[in-house]
Amino acid sequence: MHSTKHMSVLWSHLVGSTLSELVAIFGDKISLPDVAPVRQLRKGSQVRAEYEPRDRIYNQWRTFWMFLGQVMSWTQSCREAQRKFQVWLWHSEGKEISSNTSGYCQARKRVNPIYLDSINQEITEQHQEQQSHKPSLYLWCGRHVKMTDGSSVSMPDTDANQKLYPQPSAQKKGCGFPVMRIVATFDLASGMMMAYQKGSLAVHERTLWHDTWDSYNENDIALADRGFCSFADYHLLKERGVDSVMRLHQRRKTKKITHKFNKNDYLVQWEKGTRCQKPKWVTMEQWEKIPDHIIVRYIKIAVQIPGIRTKTLTVATTLLDPKKYPADAIADLYRRRWTCETNLKDIKTTMRMKVLRSNTPQMIHKELTVFIIAYNLIRSIMWDAAISHGINPNRISFKGAMTTIIQWAHLIATINEPEEKEKTMEAFKKILTTDIVPNRKNRREPRAIKRRQNTSYQLLTKPRQEFWEIQHRQQYRKDKALS
Repeated sequence: MHSTKHMSVLWSHLVGSTLSELVAIFGDKISLPDVAPVRQLRKGSQVRAEYEPRDRIYNQWRTFWMFLGQVMSWTQSCREAQRKFQVWLWHSEGKEISSNTSGYCQARKRVNPIYLDSINQEITEQHQEQQSHKPSLYLWCGRHVKMTDGSSVSMPDTDANQKLYPQPSAQKKGCGFPVMRIVATFDLASGMMMAYQKGSLAVHERTLWHDTWDSYNENDIALADRGFCSFADYHLLKERGVDSVMRLHQRRKTKKITHKFNKNDYLVQWEKGTRCQKPKWVTMEQWEKIPDHIIVRYIKIAVQIPGIRTKTLTVATTLLDPKKYPADAIADLYRRRWTCETNLKDIKTTMRMKVLRSNTPQMIHKELTVFIIAYNLIRSIMWDAAISHGINPNRISFKGAMTTIIQWAHLIATINEPEEKEKTMEAFKKILTTDIVPNRKNRREPRAIKRRQNTSYQLLTKPRQEFWEIQHRQQYRKDKALS
């Protein structure tokens, strides 16, 4: 009897390592129905949603959870996602399906991108609602801060991917990979990605950033580096009730100082410029409505950290009140902009989104969205744990949280009693808050590798069909080859 009970518990733990574990952890964050429109059909002037059958093995709800589990797994393979689904389906419904991944791959193609976008939107809106009740401790001078930065991801070298996202022009044809440019806007307090936009390398980061402006609310602060600093952006954001804190662009010259608070803190007047200097993304009608000049505050910051190349920098901001927004506080805020870089590292390196796997742009876009959903779900769990235990969410290790979620999900998925589950979730969140990132202020992190890499392989310098490999490359010596 004891042996049978022990085996039953063991089996429960094993089957918990399937779709049910993700639903147990993240199910309360997503309330969308299990049946959603596959696509929208237009007939005349009417738009009709085409729904898939409820009894389909791979409906959109199941396919989404399989897709989510796939991007969060170590191998990120369709085969592993299919095997997990086989176990879950057999245990929950007693059904057996083929081990072939074709059905799952076709189901991923059927998933409506609008369905995925609505899931991500629900997660961010739920987070914003929670933030409205959060303590003022996590605000900056009583205001929300959203930081923006750009990055890029690679993908398989297929004709379809190359057409939409061409490889960098410096790379030889046939020797590079398609690259997608991404601009993301994060919440400074929680690290959640509130909005993102994608495009080819030919599209400037600032152009993509403009398409994310709907994520800014009135009284927000936009924090970014100098690549996003421009006259029109400062004015148009101010019209939305959004202030800007960015490093001064290197091409803008100071012409007129209107007021000095001290030698490192003063107000300047920016001139709009002529019609020929109008940004391409601004229409002539918008350009004519923009005033001829605006007042911007400059704060010069002296960087006295050994090993940092930049010794002084200037922050340009529309926060003009020196009493309400002291210069030291703004300098510290701009320094925290580096958190945006670490957030991108979390999703690209820790979650391994640096190289996407799909062969078509349509699937690349879905894969990207599912990665962002997974990232935001993990961040939302970290936020809940931090708020309930009075800890700064940015101090919790993202990689540690991801590992803790994966390990605890097995246990949580096997609990059916509400009281027991709530107790387990509290213990789980407490464990999350113990994995704190050390405060390594001013620590030098040189971009150098100590361990030598394997350099016995040649570099591909021509298309694969034209490239000839050096024979016996381990014994190859340049001086002998030239003699």
